[in-house]
Amino acid sequence: MRFKLSTVMLPSVLLLGSACIVEAPGGTSPEQRRAATVTQIPPLSVRNGANLGRKVELVAATVQPGRLTPGERATVTVYFKVLDTLEEDYLVFVHVEDVGGRMERMNVDHKPAGGLLPTSQWKPGETVKDEFSIYIPSNESPKALNIWLGLWDPRTDSRLALTNPDQVRNDGRNRILLAQVPVAQ
Repeated sequence: MRFKLSTVMLPSVLLLGSACIVEAPGGTSPEQRRAATVTQIPPLSVRNGANLGRKVELVAATVQPGRLTPGERATVTVYFKVLDTLEEDYLVFVHVEDVGGRMERMNVDHKPAGGLLPTSQWKPGETVKDEFSIYIPSNESPKALNIWLGLWDPRTDSRLALTNPDQVRNDGRNRILLAQVPVAQ
């Protein structure tokens, strides 16, 4: 299988349902920009290549640990390469689903880069690092979890379109399959 990430994490970030968060644009300090961007992608990352709206490329991701144990958290790190200026402040939407469909989907929607760097402040050429964690309750025992991801505008309730759907695993609804993570039995 093309995506073999072995860890899934639920972010300790806020989980959003149908709530809408809109913030006034603010300046990002140089320290915040340095904390939210990277110059190199770690070599053990799973490469992706999804192009979102010709504005952002989902370059790679890591999941640590690579196998999820019920009752424990995993950290997911995603790397976005900025291709063009984004006018809107998108949220990273994350859906964690049991591959067998037996447990309720987990929504781990959040502001990118820990809220330090809104997408309207991303600069072309930068690579923005986004981390979140996923958690599987100790009373659940799926065989594996799918991690779906994309960028979502809460003001318009629309997703940034996947422009190369034939090149990456996706569901046809602008959700990219970031990884399928096995769960210890």
